[in-house]
Amino acid sequence: MPTTLTLKSGTAWADAWQRCLTVAPEAFRDDRVLNLWNAAWQADGRALPAVSPVDGTPVAGPPRLDRATARQAVRAALDQHRAWRHVPLPERRARVAATLDALAEHRDLLALLLVWEIGKPWRLARADVDRAVDGVRWYVDGIDTMLDGRAPLDGPVSNIASWNYPMSVLVHALLVQALAGNAVVAKTPTDGGVASLTLATALAAREGIPVTLVSGSGGELSEALVRAPEIGCVSFVGGRDTGAAVATAVADLGKRHILEQEGLNTWGVWNFSDWETLSATVPKLFDYGKQRCTAYPRFVVQRSLFDAFLAAYLPAVRTLRTGHPLAVEHPDDPYPALDFGPVINAAKAKELHDQVAEAIDRGAVPLHRGTPADARFLPGQDTSAYVQPVTLLNPPRSSPLHHAEPFGPVDTIVLVDTEAELLAAMNASNGALVATLSTDERATFDRLAPHIRAFKIGHGVPRSRGDRDELFGGFGASWRGAFVGGDLLVRAVTRGPAGERLPGNFPDHQLVPRAT
Repeated sequence: MPTTLTLKSGTAWADAWQRCLTVAPEAFRDDRVLNLWNAAWQADGRALPAVSPVDGTPVAGPPRLDRATARQAVRAALDQHRAWRHVPLPERRARVAATLDALAEHRDLLALLLVWEIGKPWRLARADVDRAVDGVRWYVDGIDTMLDGRAPLDGPVSNIASWNYPMSVLVHALLVQALAGNAVVAKTPTDGGVASLTLATALAAREGIPVTLVSGSGGELSEALVRAPEIGCVSFVGGRDTGAAVATAVADLGKRHILEQEGLNTWGVWNFSDWETLSATVPKLFDYGKQRCTAYPRFVVQRSLFDAFLAAYLPAVRTLRTGHPLAVEHPDDPYPALDFGPVINAAKAKELHDQVAEAIDRGAVPLHRGTPADARFLPGQDTSAYVQPVTLLNPPRSSPLHHAEPFGPVDTIVLVDTEAELLAAMNASNGALVATLSTDERATFDRLAPHIRAFKIGHGVPRSRGDRDELFGGFGASWRGAFVGGDLLVRAVTRGPAGERLPGNFPDHQLVPRAT
């Protein structure tokens, strides 16, 4: 008989919310979060209802501001910026370090909020918090050299980021930007993460970090957060459609910008035989249901190797563990070890189900489809945001799965016969953030890799966004503006010598550092 699962003790949303009210009562009120602007927590904005993708539990929704209030918030952030830029670096460093200590102290609460708000399994939620803390500590230790000869921008940095990495991308960026002498503004992602970001921001604000946190629709707030003359730099992480609009705005205004956009990251297989290594890697590529900017949703495989590829791939993908991230057999059991839980919401799950069905109707061949029976769920729970892993062979060109990143646990495989076809298929999305080529001969990799349009390319190993001194950027439509990572992140949000050309992909120049 199957085991009936239960919620792990002390992990209910109500438990997490009560802990937030205790830890940061200034930022949480009754059943809603507050906006932070003009150095004060404000009970403004219309709080929208929201539910957790985990099981449909009601959670705190974003308190959405109107355009006029957002403009006031940005003007207040400029006043904070003008004061903060003159705070001596040792004091800025001490305040950021104190913030990191507070984040580390409340690591498990932040992780639990990430589980409920965006569906991350416990292991990955804790890793998101740890990467933020450890990554910023690296900057705290080395900031003196990075700021040599540089000064803060003329206005605050505006941050608009997707929901999938609230801590290791957004909070990490905010704290480094502040360490470099800038006030920072952030918009909470519409789809999730408002409570975790509110708690992290409250801990930073207590230490005197000049941070503004607001909620609202992109269309309503873009005038303030992108076009306002007070903004010194726009940092964006998200999809290409929204990113294109932001890129147009910042180009028209000549504003400093960092725009990380999606691309179809591909894994090529050519003249290859180390199938044991590939098989061990496949489950890792499904971490967080491939809801990552550096996920690999496309395999491009040499046709003559397809049988060997399937023999390595299919047993590996059948080992994936999915389900409710907090469901255990006994209330005091450890957190379940899962590869992924839900996608971000039921609407995204339906979109993926529809895309898969349409692709199959138009000729794609289903090679693997997981079933809900393979997942770990609570009795009677809402499972509308869950998508079991799917693998399709040769999606039709008319399908979004052929040319765009699905942002979910859907793999597609394309077969090729020549090196030219391999490269064309690996470059299907006009630029990507990462790519990998599995080939036995190093000489073959060295010959083909320069023709793959990705910022980072692995030889038989996956590449990631990276931490600390590892550079990050993108080619083609996957990136606009300054590159980041290591000292490049600091250079992107500070002013250097007159006439300086930042490494990046700009309308008037492209300067590419060597990515390792």
